Amino acid sequence: MNYRKISYLVLLLIALLTVASVYFASRLRFDYNFDNFFPKGDPELAYYFKYRNTFGNDNDYLLIGLENEKSLFDKQFLTRVDSLTRYLQRQPHVEAVLSPTTVKSPVLETFGYFEIPYLHPAEPERYTQDSSLVYSTPELVGTLFSEDATAVSLFVQTSDNLEKPAADTLMASLTSELAQLGLTPHHIAGKALAQSVFVDKMKVELAIFMTASILLVILVLWITFRTLWGVLIPLIVVVLSVLWGMGVMGIFNKPLDVMTVLLPTIMFVVGMSDVIHILSRYLTEIGQGTEKLKAIKITLREIGLATFLTSLTTAVGFLTLLTTTIEPIRKFGLYTAIAVALAYVLAFTLLPALLVLVKKPKPVQARHAHHTWPILLRRMLRFILNYPKFILGSSALITLVSLIGIAQVKVDTTLLEDLGDSDPIVQDFKYFEKKFSGVRPFEMHLQAASGHTLYDYDVLHEINKLENYLLHQYGLNFISSPATLVKTLNRAQNGGLNEYYKLPESSSGLQPIRQRLQAYRNRSELRAVVTPDALQGRLSGKMSDIGSAAASALNDSLNAFIKQHINPTYLQTRLTGSALLLDRNNEYVVTNMLQGLMIAFLVIATIVGLIYRSLRMVVLSLIPNIIPLLMIGGIMGFLHINMTVSMSIIFTIAFGIAVDDTIHFLSKLRLELRAGKSLPYAVKRTFISTGKAIIITSCILVAGFLTLIFSTFDATFYVGLFVSLTLFFAVIGDLYLLPVLILVFYRSPEKFLKRF
Repeated sequence: MNYRKISYLVLLLIALLTVASVYFASRLRFDYNFDNFFPKGDPELAYYFKYRNTFGNDNDYLLIGLENEKSLFDKQFLTRVDSLTRYLQRQPHVEAVLSPTTVKSPVLETFGYFEIPYLHPAEPERYTQDSSLVYSTPELVGTLFSEDATAVSLFVQTSDNLEKPAADTLMASLTSELAQLGLTPHHIAGKALAQSVFVDKMKVELAIFMTASILLVILVLWITFRTLWGVLIPLIVVVLSVLWGMGVMGIFNKPLDVMTVLLPTIMFVVGMSDVIHILSRYLTEIGQGTEKLKAIKITLREIGLATFLTSLTTAVGFLTLLTTTIEPIRKFGLYTAIAVALAYVLAFTLLPALLVLVKKPKPVQARHAHHTWPILLRRMLRFILNYPKFILGSSALITLVSLIGIAQVKVDTTLLEDLGDSDPIVQDFKYFEKKFSGVRPFEMHLQAASGHTLYDYDVLHEINKLENYLLHQYGLNFISSPATLVKTLNRAQNGGLNEYYKLPESSSGLQPIRQRLQAYRNRSELRAVVTPDALQGRLSGKMSDIGSAAASALNDSLNAFIKQHINPTYLQTRLTGSALLLDRNNEYVVTNMLQGLMIAFLVIATIVGLIYRSLRMVVLSLIPNIIPLLMIGGIMGFLHINMTVSMSIIFTIAFGIAVDDTIHFLSKLRLELRAGKSLPYAVKRTFISTGKAIIITSCILVAGFLTLIFSTFDATFYVGLFVSLTLFFAVIGDLYLLPVLILVFYRSPEKFLKRF
């Protein structure tokens, strides 16, 4: 058989597929869609979409905070604020602007309807009166004007579901205008800004991570093999696996989001595992003087099954992410699993073809590379054989301490959990929480009971009771509802006096207000609060981003209040909104994580059981890989790091990768025992022959994932940190605990071999 011709044909086919992959990969785009993080399949999601179609989106807005060191009531400052307001009102994709310089108080008199401005920017002589009026109007303080009178806020309503290009254009024009007007310092928060910044961060970090991964892989390969071909051949295989994986994403038009942007980096380090094991075994044979083609055949035959199983278990680890309700995590798991499979195909097609075509390494060099490790490995093995009780005792103690730490782990998320506290976006969000009403939206669907409308006197009093509870007990800092509309009109028909910002005292006093609301029922600002038939309404508000755990507790108290104090024969309510949906992810975090881990455990246990036909071997293969997961959970608990949606993927990913070394170790041990070696000698041979590859691949994996700690996204940082730690703990378990377990549970090779 002409292996060289076959190798050339393989290279030609791979080259054609690579060209196609590059084409499709070039079509990839970056995207960050806030809605994708809602829990898919949750009944609340369908309810929210229906609610949003009626009243509009609750997070399509921008908040602009402006400060003036002297005083808010400064002509130059207010003129600039007013200029910015007029500018924003002219911009495309801006539906409305609520500004301190344009907000007005409606007044209804016998002769008609007119509006009185709260501020007169061009008339400084009226500032004292304006200031008194503003700070005696509760709905303005903490919303448009800060309580300490040092800042104002503009609320900019943007178009529904604003796409990235339009958001970028709006943000660029806003930033330019702020600079031109000299409005500094300023603070901006909102979906359009977050979407734009997240995508820009993803682009920068993708370039950084890919560069770091390539340099890291080159360094480790050079240290390991000390030859040019030992660096280039593995690098080519891994680079092509990344291109093929991204090409598959391009075929299905899957954009790069905050999760899939990690795929290239992960594949650089994960895809290298098979290559290292193949090359290490190949060099061992060459170092022993084996002819090149025979060495390739022996290598593929001896580690083929083990490598297939490790690729399968790694893919399973990522595929278990399909159990989650979060779409970006599901897609990340699916496409990374596909990329792992493609990397395996390339490792067993492209790599052997290249080894056939390149010049055979010199046996002296191969022996040198092969014999640089035995001294270290023998010392490690000697420690294992001398102190088995210490290793078992330490493992038991670590497990116990980890369980104590796990008991302290809390499940909690915030709106910007992916960004660190020092990020400018987070700082701006905190600014609005400190100075104004906050950024976390609150939404409640109001429905008048049968036979009533939301403008009925008794229904409005029920809504008013809700408002009082939400303001004084729940923690809302701003509320808009059908009741606030009625209060505003009641004040308007009483000369605009703030003491009349309340519901009319009688049903007869409500009648003229109802007539006006009926006349204005089709106006857009009214439809955003009450439907034209006045049967459905919206109670919305803003509050601090207190986290999902605290919000869930508040919602439980709110529901208890409604059940006890709100009369369902007048008013029916239901919590909804984007913040509630993100909070509901908490209910799925632990469940999804445990489901994913159980699936991974069962699949991997089934694989090991079918291959080794031993329940004992299944247990032995899982123990060294479960303990590292417990250790990570314990560390999170002791360091008070909350479990979030993004953090939950760490465990299934790490387990799927970590179990690879266990499978390689057990596969080699079986071959040694079948060759007639005694159990201690087989363990020794296995430890020395596979130890090098296990350590090298683990170093690459640990260092590769550690590059992610330079990310500005908290989720990416913790994925990098904790997956690295898990893999580090797992390799310690495979090299120290696993041999001890084998020697304890299999005291003779016959007990081991009869299982196969």
